[in-house]
Amino acid sequence: MEVKKTAKAKTIKTGLKKTEVGFSMAFYDIKGNEEKKIALPEKIFGQKVNKSLIAQYVKVFLANQRQGTVSTKTRGEVTGSTRKIYRQKGTGRARHGDIKAPIFVGGGIAFGPKPRDFSLKINKKQARLALSSSLSEKLKEKAIFGLGSDFLKMDKPKTSTLYRFLKTKNLENNRNLLIISAKDKNNSLSLSARNLAKMIVTPAHSLNAYFVLKSRNILVTEDALSELISRFSKKNEN
Repeated sequence: MEVKKTAKAKTIKTGLKKTEVGFSMAFYDIKGNEEKKIALPEKIFGQKVNKSLIAQYVKVFLANQRQGTVSTKTRGEVTGSTRKIYRQKGTGRARHGDIKAPIFVGGGIAFGPKPRDFSLKINKKQARLALSSSLSEKLKEKAIFGLGSDFLKMDKPKTSTLYRFLKTKNLENNRNLLIISAKDKNNSLSLSARNLAKMIVTPAHSLNAYFVLKSRNILVTEDALSELISRFSKKNEN
């Protein structure tokens, strides 16, 4: 029986060992045709999905987004007279002190919110594992798409061009995440993507598990993929 030879996937130079490479993803041109396949390290894209760790990371991330600046005034902080509104006895009415009591309109708040720190901490290793776990899940779902060099050669921002590509892959109605490299932050591709309502644009060095989970599909350029893999090859990754 004749065995067909399959094209070898290109491997990005990241400093990782060859034994760590075991998965691949396809890169497409603007028209939606496959250009090539690039090998991915198992260390990042082949991890077992750890749902409890991902849930912990999301909890920490969302807690750290809270400002904690909301505040209300107690009866002691409300501006107003401290005079007793009427005498204690003889009126037939309930006993009251000053007008700043919480039961009066315009009075203080009995148990209202006060400024507080909602921030939580998670160590770097856990954050890194949560990210690799979420990326592995997306790869298993075949929800990661590579953007070829054509996208970076766009003369000017053109949202319709990117939208047509999304339509060829049936992604136009989903929430998508575009991962770009630091140098492409303000290029035509990123500017085109920002005009799409359901598109999140983030540089590779800022990617986290929450953004991955919030999106149905992931779009990534080759440079951004290199930067992302480099994050995991560093000992002290933020």
